[in-house]
Amino acid sequence: MRKRRPTRFTAASAVLGAGLLTVTGCGLQSSSGYTPAFEQGSIEEIDGAESTTVRVVSKNFSEQLILGKIMVLAAEAAGFDTRDMTNVPGSQPARRMMLNHEADISIEYTGTAWLTYMGHEEGIPDSQEQWQAVHDEDLENGLVWGAPGPFNNTYAFAVRHDYAEEHNLTRLSDIHNLPEEERTFCVESEFNSRADGMTPMLEHYGLDRGSEVPDGNIGMYDTGSIYNATAEGACNFGEVFTTDGRILALNLTVLEDDEQYFPAYNGSPVFNEELLDEYPELEEAIAPIIARLDNETLQRLNAKVDVDGEEPADVAFEWMVEEGFISEPN
Repeated sequence: MRKRRPTRFTAASAVLGAGLLTVTGCGLQSSSGYTPAFEQGSIEEIDGAESTTVRVVSKNFSEQLILGKIMVLAAEAAGFDTRDMTNVPGSQPARRMMLNHEADISIEYTGTAWLTYMGHEEGIPDSQEQWQAVHDEDLENGLVWGAPGPFNNTYAFAVRHDYAEEHNLTRLSDIHNLPEEERTFCVESEFNSRADGMTPMLEHYGLDRGSEVPDGNIGMYDTGSIYNATAEGACNFGEVFTTDGRILALNLTVLEDDEQYFPAYNGSPVFNEELLDEYPELEEAIAPIIARLDNETLQRLNAKVDVDGEEPADVAFEWMVEEGFISEPN
């Protein structure tokens, strides 16, 4: 059975720890560094890995915590002295840690990198093209993007399952088939007013805001309340994120973005280039893990945390065991 090794404590980790303790007072949980003990599965130990410390970073929302813990378990199973630096408050701080090479592995979203970090004005809807674009640009920063996973945590619109079946709704373009009074939406106020938000989305799908979708048909909600409002029938179409666990818990159906309006936000492992130069086998070990993470899987895992109240580390561990990457201790 593999035991957690002692980790080296540095000034950088001291600063990070202080920051996490500060945000804990604001209602955020600090990262405990806890992951369950395990035995080897399909991930093989890499020769010489035990002499190298690998630092795994994640942001501080449920999906990122689960993915971060999966990466911690994967790095440990590969034999590295692994430092758990998950639960960093915010995208930009986590990104800076990767840019400054204070962390070695993260799971990042292609659309977030392209639009937020790299400052491009428009996303690329094609998942492979978007991944290639961020991959090529980040090489200049000494960061290597591994192959993207099938999960795409982008914007979408969801419908009550029974309503979707009743009206044969599977794609956003199917909204055309509904009468005007049925074209009702629950959206965030930010999405409603953004230059790449609600109005251009309707235009992209050939619907005029005002005549074909009256302003009275569009309700403003906080992000968290949209899911319940949609499930309860306050609107027929709710703005959601495609891997959110509440989609599964509330029996909502996500409509296909068949005209490719929304940018791709596929998750991908990002590595410190120096680490991969020394241990290219690490990318090979992680690739099969990422390949098995699709939207439905992330919805299920996220729901275990957000709906059932389970710990992200336990959810990550159970899934890794379920998939055979590691095994339960005897």
